Amino acid sequence: MTNLLENINSPADLRKLKAEELSELAQELRKFIINIVATKEGHLGASLGVVELTIALHYVFNTPEDLLIWDVGHQAYGHKILTGRKNEFHTNRQFGGISGFPKRAESVYDTFGVGHASTSISAALGMAIASMIKGEKKHHIAVIGDASIAGGMAFEGLNHAGVTNANLLIILNDNAIGIDPSVGALKKYLTNVKKGIQEQDNIFEALNFNYSGPIDGHDLKSLVKECERLKSVKGPKLLHVTTTKGKGLKQAEEDQVKYHAPGRFDAVTGELAAGSNKAQPPKYQDVFGLTIVELARKNKNIVGITPAMPTGSSLTFMMNEMPNRAFDVGIAEQHAVTLAAGMATQGLIPFCNIYSTFLQRAYDQVIHDVALQKLPVIFCLDRSGLVGEDGATHHGVFDISFLRCIPNLIICAPSNVIELRNILYTSQLGLNQPIAIRYPRGRGQILDWKKPFSKIEIGKAGKFVKNGKELAVLSIGAIISAVEKAFSLLPEEYIEKSSYFDMRFVKPLDEILLHEIFQEYPIIVTIEDGCIKGGFGSAILEFAASNNYKNKMVNLGIPDQFIEHGNTEELFESVGLAPNDLAKTLSGLLS
Repeated sequence: MTNLLENINSPADLRKLKAEELSELAQELRKFIINIVATKEGHLGASLGVVELTIALHYVFNTPEDLLIWDVGHQAYGHKILTGRKNEFHTNRQFGGISGFPKRAESVYDTFGVGHASTSISAALGMAIASMIKGEKKHHIAVIGDASIAGGMAFEGLNHAGVTNANLLIILNDNAIGIDPSVGALKKYLTNVKKGIQEQDNIFEALNFNYSGPIDGHDLKSLVKECERLKSVKGPKLLHVTTTKGKGLKQAEEDQVKYHAPGRFDAVTGELAAGSNKAQPPKYQDVFGLTIVELARKNKNIVGITPAMPTGSSLTFMMNEMPNRAFDVGIAEQHAVTLAAGMATQGLIPFCNIYSTFLQRAYDQVIHDVALQKLPVIFCLDRSGLVGEDGATHHGVFDISFLRCIPNLIICAPSNVIELRNILYTSQLGLNQPIAIRYPRGRGQILDWKKPFSKIEIGKAGKFVKNGKELAVLSIGAIISAVEKAFSLLPEEYIEKSSYFDMRFVKPLDEILLHEIFQEYPIIVTIEDGCIKGGFGSAILEFAASNNYKNKMVNLGIPDQFIEHGNTEELFESVGLAPNDLAKTLSGLLS
């Protein structure tokens, strides 16, 4: 049996194949993805689901002259392999390797950098309008999933595209799931279309799109034929394709949520790698999810909200026990925030759980709809700091900087899972203003975390260790664990000269403690896992300047650059925030 994939290093090679060979190539490509992701990890299900579609698009259209944009990019592994990165694909999402998402700097075939949802239609329309202005004849194809097309920005793009003559083709990849199952009225509409029972007018035709489908997204012959036909259709077009996420791996088809990004698994059997039998500390997300259920059992006003991340945020615990009080609103961060604001006006206590990187999409709503009206919405910012292999589009490093300037907003970063539990408890006791609670991805360091609740005083620093009075380290959040390790690596004489403080709140700062620190310690070091520009360290610098303190100050954190992908240990080392690096910096200041 010939290995077709072995000889394909670009779409030009792909187009040399006979149409009847494409199905065999699809089998090879699917196996190639499974074998590598099984050991290297990554986003599996989405890429398996669009193998045939990826082949058909590169076979029919003249990429990269014709422009192909993938929404989010979870599904772009086959695209990367067929566009010259096959031999590098084993480095996918690894430090120094290729990105897990399309990235313009990586390949001319990656026409737009992605990682967040619902952007492809706007980007492709922008490219199509540019081609019209420049008099260029080329095709512009946006591939978007049924979960992403429900996002507000996608509707904005559809609304504009429908009144243009742009040569735009939108491929709706309808598999009824994003990371978790899709939700909302549009999902119901698409389901009815697939079943042939939709009685209302076609929504896409009503928006002036030439609609075709739904067609089987695993039928290469039909895909190629329809894409060829659509090349000659003028104006905005939408092809509705139905696919199965995880296609070709039985377990991935049957458990699409778990196999979205399954970690390591057996490439032959599909079985997930066995975890350690040893008891492990809980994930921060699970502490949130279990604690909010515990609180909601006693406080009937508590509600939970997440934009399309019920499993990732662990709001599923509440959704399962209290389905009428926990809401997955789909890929709709702006709506999630203002929905929470509306609930808060009526006396409910909304816990709005949004990944730090995705809160960026709802910044206006945080300012105008929540903070300006001083509504007590509780923002739970999961995945803050450096998150690892998903890279620059997913690191939650900007939240402190962009939230710190907003009036009326409390900002807290608990240093461990017990403190997270206690600030969640404190937040529902009757705050009269909003609060943002940021916490990292992954496991905490404390096994026995389910302690009785303890109220935290807003604006009061947490744990501190006072040894000497020459140097003080001020940290915020879970990075204190790296600070503690760094101190353990210092020579004994330096440990005796140094102290460290968990400040816990970025806003309001514990100014009483800060005055004591600035009066006692000539050297002050701030450490955070957010960006230095405008972050926690900047807040301390502002305090020092406004109080005319002249202490020597050093700010450590994420430098003024986008941080790429890799495991978190590698990334912390790359920016000088690993314990060894911190110990070296502190030793240098004390020597």
